[in-house]
Amino acid sequence: MVVIEFPYGDAAGARHATAEFLARHCPWADLDAVVLVVSELVANAIRHTGGWWRLCVRAVQGRLVVEIADASPRPPEPRAPDLSGGGGLGWHMVERLANRLEVVDRQPEGKTVRATWLRPVLPPVLPVGG
Repeated sequence: MVVIEFPYGDAAGARHATAEFLARHCPWADLDAVVLVVSELVANAIRHTGGWWRLCVRAVQGRLVVEIADASPRPPEPRAPDLSGGGGLGWHMVERLANRLEVVDRQPEGKTVRATWLRPVLPPVLPVGG
């Protein structure tokens, strides 16, 4: 498990730690997709909550789970993308890259956003000629 928490970490450190975790524990995961999701979730927590955040990355029973807790009780609000540089792309991208995305553990003092990926099920290998 990887845990990074403000003020001891930043988005770059979160990306690096996530990549190392995936190499060791989830080599089946799409590294670029997961690191991009982590980057977006951490950046959103920094930009939109203005306070404390904590990232947790773990592998559980054939799943990769990324959670970011932050100091805002407000759920993420998807915005219409502004292709002239005004943002609004991140949440939509995160929704497409994760197998499942949900807001969990919503409390007055904050929330947790969870992104989950399922380990692919490989078809059985059949013997040659049989």
